[in-house]
Amino acid sequence: MEFLQTLFGWIGDFTWGWSLIPILVIFGIFITIATGFVQIEYFGRMFRVLSNKNNADDSNQISAREALLVSVGGRVGGGNIAGVAVAITLGGPGAVFWMWAIALVGMATSLVECSLAQLFKRKVGEHSYRGGPAAAIIHGLGKEYRWLAVIYAICLIAAFGLGFNAFQGNTVAGSMQDSFGIDRLWTGIALAAISGFIIFGGIHRIAKVSDVVVPIMAIGYLAMALIVILLNITSLPGVIYDIVTNAFGLQEAVGGGMGAAVAQGLRRGLFSNEAGLGSAPNVAATAEVRHPISQGITQSFSVFIDTIIICSCTAFVILLGDVYVPGAEGIDGVALTQQSMVSHLGTWVQYFLSGAILLFSFSSIIYNYYLGENAMTVLTKSPLGILGLRIAIIAIVFLGATAPAATAVFFFSDPMMGILALVNLLAIMMLFPVAMRLLRDFRRQLKAGVERPVLNPDDYADLDIDRDAWKLPAE
Repeated sequence: MEFLQTLFGWIGDFTWGWSLIPILVIFGIFITIATGFVQIEYFGRMFRVLSNKNNADDSNQISAREALLVSVGGRVGGGNIAGVAVAITLGGPGAVFWMWAIALVGMATSLVECSLAQLFKRKVGEHSYRGGPAAAIIHGLGKEYRWLAVIYAICLIAAFGLGFNAFQGNTVAGSMQDSFGIDRLWTGIALAAISGFIIFGGIHRIAKVSDVVVPIMAIGYLAMALIVILLNITSLPGVIYDIVTNAFGLQEAVGGGMGAAVAQGLRRGLFSNEAGLGSAPNVAATAEVRHPISQGITQSFSVFIDTIIICSCTAFVILLGDVYVPGAEGIDGVALTQQSMVSHLGTWVQYFLSGAILLFSFSSIIYNYYLGENAMTVLTKSPLGILGLRIAIIAIVFLGATAPAATAVFFFSDPMMGILALVNLLAIMMLFPVAMRLLRDFRRQLKAGVERPVLNPDDYADLDIDRDAWKLPAE
């Protein structure tokens, strides 16, 4: 076991320590420039997904909005509550600025990776699609690269399906015990039972649940944060000034100065919004849309919601209060966020925050499960494989909730996610010309006056796309 921990520790240092974050940042900037700042160009269009008229033509299909909410439910989690607090503690207020910066760059990366996942999706049954980076590798790069897709699938199952779900179960049970005194056993049983009911219903049930849970979760949390901001509105300009000046080393709030702010902001931002990590494209591929770029724009919006909106709210709650003391040893993580909220609104808020953590973690569990299920289909077509994965994940959620020390077994999660991200970025780089081709097609149709651009499969006859998934819509 010690050898494995050392090995995975080395992998984690190699990926997250010095190779992955610079690659994600540099490649994200390259995509932003090469696409002509596409995330800004189509920013107004992102909000169209919230309108029913721009969703699936067939009510049995997963709509663009449902796919958005599933991905938001996955991206929004502990990183938005605890991760932001850690970034501020270790990097100072300036870390928030660099979280914003990496989110703006990541919006372009997410648009490209999710558009590619859409293009190479496959139709499964009458009303479902599957796809993601693994499918894009196999059908976009060719079957000789299947080994790369297998590595991706194994890492996705290990990191998201198994490891992160154990941690989510642990987070929920710990919060329920601390705030309400509920024994971990009962939380574990309830969480496993509800998760089992939803994941055995497949992606359609997951999407329907997310369509309800995620708006409640996000709107409730944002409403509380907005109250805090309004109560301290006169202090907000000063907080924004501190964020900017600390970001560029004009003020130093913690040891390490600007370097700490950049490192923590980029790291926590990437962990939170997942742009370029290769997870969200699996959900993006399930949506029924007329053109791949449409879903790419939608998933770019998901990054904006996660970091620019929700993470910013957490940051303002912390920085507008007096619990956080720059450079001082003391509370951090979720405790810092919770105590900051309590200092603004009173002790009752800790119960509200526990409920928010419950919903955040629960939405992440069902999202993580689907990522694991999608990856399993790359490894085996046997229904027994999916059944085994479902049972394993329910057991792992229960184990993580009832035996918090057991989560230490999943030390491989972050290193596996690092490998996953490197494989995904390699695939994006190799398929980037195809993504640009899609983007030019989308722009050409808009310029010609087409309100909702449509992918014509005949224009992509040289690519291995599923003609059943890309039939021209009946007008």
